[in-house]
Amino acid sequence: MIPLISTIIPTFNRCEFLMEAVRSVLNQTDENLEIIVVDDGSTDDTQKNLAPLFNRIKYVYQENKGPASARNRGIYESRGELIAFLDSDDLWMPEKLKKQRQLFEKDSSLMIAHTDEIWLRNGVRVNQMKKHKKAGGDIFERSLDLCLVSPSAVMMRRMIFDAVGLWDDNLPFAEDYDLWLRILSRYPIGFIPEPLTIKRGGHPDQQSKKFVGGDKYRIFALEKILDSGVLTEHQRDLVINAIKKKCLIYGKGCIKHGKLEEGRKYLSVAEKYT
Repeated sequence: MIPLISTIIPTFNRCEFLMEAVRSVLNQTDENLEIIVVDDGSTDDTQKNLAPLFNRIKYVYQENKGPASARNRGIYESRGELIAFLDSDDLWMPEKLKKQRQLFEKDSSLMIAHTDEIWLRNGVRVNQMKKHKKAGGDIFERSLDLCLVSPSAVMMRRMIFDAVGLWDDNLPFAEDYDLWLRILSRYPIGFIPEPLTIKRGGHPDQQSKKFVGGDKYRIFALEKILDSGVLTEHQRDLVINAIKKKCLIYGKGCIKHGKLEEGRKYLSVAEKYT
């Protein structure tokens, strides 16, 4: 039996982008899927514009709680064995879900997989830097410096959340970095080297633009996994080095911008791990 894929799209006041995202799911060649749109408290025309599609999608509304909470709500509402997330400003190529599902069917031990991506900024294609190059296998060490996994590019087995937990909805930023660390510390990731995901950036409501100095949330995620008890000794050493590096950079940056108390706090954390 072909496993059901649950597609979860969290959204907040992005009705124009959202309609294109939903159409890219409706245009998938794999038809054994459900589409769940979690409206995280939108005040624009999101519900009105989606209404003609209510016979093809499941629409869920909640008060604004952030993307992590919206994704968790989608998981609770879903039924699929395989789960894929699509940010409401991103798009999928038509064969994205089918090719990922086939990867999972070939390897019963595979828990997570992602695809390569096309990056657009303000509608113009941009090239990824070498450090952003996607890969498969054990990418935990490479993922400590920056996110190498995008929510819109992944597919996961539902059972993975039983092992690592859900999205941390206490994090207003870097919630994806936090989840990928928890997953990649335990499991290798499958990779399809085809650009089946389109990431669209440059618009003013992106999380990265709203949270300047987001490294403090990444430091929180690193300390969190360090205290989790799941890391090997080698992984612990890698995480400690990453904490020191990020605390030094963030602490010095705070002091440079006049945030002396916060800067000293993070420099003392770096010193603690020296």
